[in-house]
This record gives sequence, C-alpha cells and structure tokens, in this order.
Amino acid sequence: MLTINQLQKRFGDKTAVDIENYTIAPGTLLGLVGNNGAGKTTLFRLILDLLQADRGNVTVDGIDVSRSEDWKTFTGAYIDDGFLIDYLTPEEYFYFIGRMYGLRKEEVDERLRPFDRFMNGEVTGQKKFIRNYSMGNKQKIGIISAMLHHPRLLILDEPFNFLDPSSQAIIKHLLQKYNEEHGATVLISSHNLNHTVDICPRIVLLEHGVILRDIDNAGGTAEKELEDYFNVRAEEESAPI
Repeated sequence: MLTINQLQKRFGDKTAVDIENYTIAPGTLLGLVGNNGAGKTTLFRLILDLLQADRGNVTVDGIDVSRSEDWKTFTGAYIDDGFLIDYLTPEEYFYFIGRMYGLRKEEVDERLRPFDRFMNGEVTGQKKFIRNYSMGNKQKIGIISAMLHHPRLLILDEPFNFLDPSSQAIIKHLLQKYNEEHGATVLISSHNLNHTVDICPRIVLLEHGVILRDIDNAGGTAEKELEDYFNVRAEEESAPI
C-alpha cells in the first residue's frame, strides 16, 4: 500500500525525517508515536506531498506522490485546522468535500449518520461558521471530513487532541470499525500511548526522524515496551550533568 524509499527531510542543520526503507501493507492500522520533534507530522506531510523531500520518495499503491495526484482519489487526511475552510458551516464543508468525490447530498447525509454520537449534537445544525467552533469540534469536523469519502488510505495526525474523554472513546471505536469494515490502511500519530496501544496492532516508534522500533502490538503487548523506553529517556534527560 505505502512504501517509503530513502526518505530524508532537513530543516537547516536539523534532520526531521531520515527513513531508508519502510513498507506498510494494505489494511494496516498503524500508530506512530514519539516525543515532540520526533518527526511524526513532518513524515505525514511528506506522505501527503505537502512538503518536498530532500531525498527519496513515498509511493502509494505504486504511485509516487510527488509525481502524480492519482493517489488523492482514495486518500483522506486531517493534520490540523488549516485543512478546514473556516468561513463555511460544517454542513457546507461536508457537502463541498462530498462533491469533490462525486457524492450527492443524500449520500453525504447517509455517511454522516455513523458519526452522530461523535458529533454529540454540537457540530451540525448550529448555524455558525467553522471558525466559531471550539478546537474540539473543529477536530471532529476535520476527522469526519477525512473519512467521508471512505478512503482506502486514512491519515490522522493527533486525532485525540482537544477531544473530551467520551469523544476519544468514540473515535477509537470508529477508527477500528472503519479499518475492519473497509479494509482501509489507517495511520495515526499520537502522544497518548494508551489510546495508540488500545487500537493499533502495529506501532512505530519515531525519534529524531528515524524509526527506532517497529512493534507488533498483538494483545496490547507494546505498552510496557513503550513505557520503559520513554521512562528511560526521561531519566536520561533529567540526569545531572
């Protein structure tokens, strides 16, 4: 589904991403974890061709994302609220996204129904522009819009950010269900180890742009390994010089 080939991105003297070769099979639900500055968002932006790589490339279904836009027809993503058109209402935005993928208004309405509990009566029917919503509800709008056209590749950067505990629990269930029912490849990044371990059978640990570990999380076995790693890192960083 997705292959990373000798991918490198630098910002000045800092290497943000440096991955030689890595492949993600179709239907994988993968969590990307790492500290601030690990390169998670930069990697997602490279995959989505929002940044130009200094070296290497990313292919999706054999398509080089920097040389063709064909992959966009089956890809959905939400990185931050810069993806939103904030002078529209959520309904207008959802219908706009739907039109981009050839969906009729009735089809969009039907695809919004599974998100009713997630929206919690706070997103649609409010008669206000997206810019006037809370960060939590903007997050919900972005996640829903990324999933609306049923993409085969779904990429979400920190999807649990700004959400209350109930909404976090709901979106975890929705992402697992979406992965299972559609056989979609789902990539999420998160600072929250518990949420990531709960739903992702495969977890990648990224630090300084490099993949340190590729963990099989069958049965939630990755939690202790990740906690041990970050605890050791914290101890090393707080040790007296």
